[in-house]
Amino acid sequence: MVTPFPYSLDNKRYHTLYFHLRQRFPHRVGKAAVDGGFTCPNLDGSRGRGGCSYCRSGGAGFAPTPAPSPREQAERELRRLRRKWPNAGAVAYFQAHTNTYAPAARLRALYEEALSVPGICGLSVATRADCLPGETLSLLEELNGRTFLTVELGLQTIHEETARRINRCHSYEEFLDAYRALARRGIRVCVHLINGLPGETAEMMLETARAVGRLRPGGVKLHLLHVLQGTPLAEEWRQGRLPVMEKDEYIDMVCRQLEVFPPETVMERLTGDGPREYLLAPLWSRDKISVLGGIDQALARRDTWQGRLF
Repeated sequence: MVTPFPYSLDNKRYHTLYFHLRQRFPHRVGKAAVDGGFTCPNLDGSRGRGGCSYCRSGGAGFAPTPAPSPREQAERELRRLRRKWPNAGAVAYFQAHTNTYAPAARLRALYEEALSVPGICGLSVATRADCLPGETLSLLEELNGRTFLTVELGLQTIHEETARRINRCHSYEEFLDAYRALARRGIRVCVHLINGLPGETAEMMLETARAVGRLRPGGVKLHLLHVLQGTPLAEEWRQGRLPVMEKDEYIDMVCRQLEVFPPETVMERLTGDGPREYLLAPLWSRDKISVLGGIDQALARRDTWQGRLF
C-alpha cells in the first residue's frame, strides 16, 4: 500500500472504532454496558424457545449484573473507564438480550435515564430484526436527532439453513426489512456476524460479508463462534459433531472479509470475548491480543487492507 489506510490513527489497515470516535468526540469515549432487564422473543415463545444455540441461557452479552437502575450502571461504568482515562466519556450500551423488546414508553424511560448521566455521550442498542415496530423506530429516530445513536442489529449469517440450525428464528429478509427501515430514518446500524457457525464453509462466510458490505452499514462486528457450557452447541461439540475454527483459519477469514467491506464501514470488533469460566472451545481465543496482532501481521504480509476488493 503506497499510502497509509485513511481511516486509521495507528497504522491499522482497517477502520477502527477508536478512529471513528476520535473524529466525533474531543476526548476518549468507551462503552458503558447497561443491562435493561430485557428478555428475547426467542426465549419467551414469541418466536422460539431456548434462544440461539450458541447463547448461554439465551444471551450472548456479557453486561455486568444489573444494578437497581440504568443510571447507577452507567455511573459505575464511567468510574471504571475514568480510572484509565480521567476525562473519558461513554456510550451507554444496552447489550444483554434484545434491547428493543418492550413497549416504546418503557424503552424511552430506560434510554433517557442512561442518557441523563453526565459523561454519557451516546447510546448503543443491541437488538433483533423482529423487534423494531413503528413506535420503536419513531423513538429511535427522535433520539438519533439529539445523541450519537447506534442500533446493533444481530444477523450472524445470511444463510437460512444455518439460521435454522442455530435456532435464530428470524429470516434474512426480516433483517433486510429492519435494516432498511433504520437506514431510511438516518439511524446508524452496526451489523453483527459470526464466523465458524455450524456447517458453514469459508465461501459461505465470505458470501455473508460481501452481502453485508453491499449494504454499506455504519459498522460491523465480527465474532468467532465460542462453544460455551450450558448451550445446545456444547453437546454437539462434546460428541465431536461441531468442528471449531483454528486460529490461523480465523485470521485468514477475517482478512478476506475485511477486503470486501467498504473502507468507510467501522470494524467495531474483529473477535469476541467468551467468558473464561464457561468457554469450552476454541481455547486459543482467550488470547485476544494475539488474535488481533495476527490479523495486523497477516494484512501487512499480504499487503492488503479493508475495502481492497470492495
